[in-house]
Amino acid sequence: MKLDIFNHLFPEKFYHRMLQVAPNGKDMHKRVREIPCIVNLKERFRIMDQFGPDYAQVICLPSPPIEVFGPPAVTNELARLANDGLAELVRRYPKRFPAFVASLPMNDPKGLLREARRAINDLGAVGVQVFTNVLGSPLTGPETLPLFELMAKLDRPIWMHPARGAEIPDYRSEKKSHYEIWWTFGWPYETSVAMAHIVFAGLFDRFPNLKIITHHMGGMVPYFEGRVGPGWDQLGKRTSDVDYTKLLRKLKRRPIDYFRMFYADTALFGALEATKCGLKFFGADHVMFASDAPFDPEKGSMYTRTTIEIVDRLDVSPEERYKIYEGNARRLLKLA
Repeated sequence: MKLDIFNHLFPEKFYHRMLQVAPNGKDMHKRVREIPCIVNLKERFRIMDQFGPDYAQVICLPSPPIEVFGPPAVTNELARLANDGLAELVRRYPKRFPAFVASLPMNDPKGLLREARRAINDLGAVGVQVFTNVLGSPLTGPETLPLFELMAKLDRPIWMHPARGAEIPDYRSEKKSHYEIWWTFGWPYETSVAMAHIVFAGLFDRFPNLKIITHHMGGMVPYFEGRVGPGWDQLGKRTSDVDYTKLLRKLKRRPIDYFRMFYADTALFGALEATKCGLKFFGADHVMFASDAPFDPEKGSMYTRTTIEIVDRLDVSPEERYKIYEGNARRLLKLA
C-alpha cells in the first residue's frame, strides 16, 4: 500500500467559515484557495483514482496556520471545525482517508492542549500538526512547550509544517521578501531552525518518546550534514556573548545524533537526488512516503506521481521500500 502521510484538505464547513473570517487572504492563503480538489471531494477522488486502489491519504489542513486568523476565541472555533470535519471524512471514507492529523489553536496555551486531547482521545486523530513558528515565536517557547510533553505522553507524533511569508525580508534594507524566496528557500530554513531549537532545548533528552515528522525531508538539514555534524560539535567557538559550550556539555549526544531522531517525509516535488540524500541521512526507519498533494502545477496529481516514481527507483531493499511506503507510518500512527 502507498500510505501518503502529509496531504492537505479543507473540510467544507471549515472552508466556508475560514472565508468569512479572512475573505481577502494573501500569499499562501490565496494559493490554497485556487486548487479545486483541496475542498472538492469529487475532484479529489478523481485524482486519487489515478494511483490505484492501494493509494490512500492521511489528511490535514493546509497553510496558513490557524493562529493567523484571529484571537483565541476565533482559532479555537476554527480548530474544532477543522478537526470535526476531518474526523467525519475519515469515518465516511476510511479507505481513501485512513487517518487525519489535528490542527490546534497555537495562540491559546490552554486551548491547544485541550483540543489536542479532544482530537486524539475523542475524534481519533493520529497526531497533531504544528507550524515552525507561532506568530513569529519559537515552538519551544514557554506557552507551547507543554505540547511536546503531552504528545510524548500520548505517544503520538507531531507533524511539523514550515511557515514563513513575504513579510519577512531577505535583507535588512528591504521591506519584504521578493521572488517568492520566502517560500523556495525560506521554508526549508524555517524547518531547520525549528529543528535546531528542539534539539538545543534538550527536548529529546527530556522526552525520549517524542516523535516529530518534518515536512520536505527535514528542510536543509540532510544537505548540511557537515555543518550540523563537525560544525556544531564546535558550538560556542563562534560566539562571544554567550557560553554555548556549557549547553554542548549538557547534551547527552552529539547535536547531529538528535537531528537523526526526527522523522522526514518524501515531499520533495520530484527531486530524486535530494530524496537519496535525505534517506541516507535519516535512514529507512525514519523516512515516510508523502507527496504534499495537491500543491503541484497540475493541481493535485503531479507531485504524487513523481514521488511514487522516485520511491520506486530508490536503490533499497523490498523491506526498506515497504517501511517508506507504509510500514513506518503504520507503526507511528498505530494503524492496523
